[in-house]
Amino acid sequence: MSKNLNKDTKVCMSLAARPGNFGTRFHNYLYDALDLDYLYKAFTTSDLAAAIGGVRALGIRGCAISMPFKEACIPMVDELDASAKAINSVNTIVNTDGYLKAWNTDYIAIATLLKQYQVPTEMSFALRGSGGMAKAVACALKDAGFKHGYIIAKNETTGRQLAELCGFEWRLSLEGVPAPGLLINATPVGMSGGVDADKLSFSAEEIAAASVIFEVVALPEQTPLVASARSQHKTVITGAEVFAIQAVEQFVLYTGIRPDDALFQQAAAYSRQ
Repeated sequence: MSKNLNKDTKVCMSLAARPGNFGTRFHNYLYDALDLDYLYKAFTTSDLAAAIGGVRALGIRGCAISMPFKEACIPMVDELDASAKAINSVNTIVNTDGYLKAWNTDYIAIATLLKQYQVPTEMSFALRGSGGMAKAVACALKDAGFKHGYIIAKNETTGRQLAELCGFEWRLSLEGVPAPGLLINATPVGMSGGVDADKLSFSAEEIAAASVIFEVVALPEQTPLVASARSQHKTVITGAEVFAIQAVEQFVLYTGIRPDDALFQQAAAYSRQ
């Protein structure tokens, strides 16, 4: 880094089960480009309560929250912004003099990409997952105007709850239903370092029948789902795109500065290297 770290340097961080370099590279690139006295570092933890306590006690300015901590951290913060309260899921914590307020910028990223790619709202969809990220996706789909969709989740309790929250249908699988045009993976299947890193989150037949594939996993950028969809010339939205958009919203919350689009694109490109 070109700047000198000092006692006044503000620290931001992330917590994830399997940390990657995207956020670290993205935020630090912008700090350098804008000459901000900040530093960003990725962490994992087996003691979430202690980690969030450390954010508060050490004056960590901001903390990004990734799977599987998006819901578990809620009792540990002081306030939920409407974006997090509406879906009971957190991906961003801002520390202001020891007061922890939580947001969800995943929702903003999902909604932005659905609009950017002009995904038809009359298209039926299947969303795999029922955790914190799946909640952000489902709520964004609902608010965008999607009416017909399935929440595909092994956990019937959370799957039904999410389906009922957004007016969709829970199913254990897509067996016996018309093939959806939009498939979204909001589970860790395909994520680097996981037991399912080399697996498809949807079957080959389901992918072949769909028109649009939306992968929420950001690491690697080309998951097995993305690779399969691209090989069949489907419209593909990647987790790296989700990550970049939600990360810039986090950057604004942490610093109060919004980079222009050209700088955002440079940071996103650098982060994917």
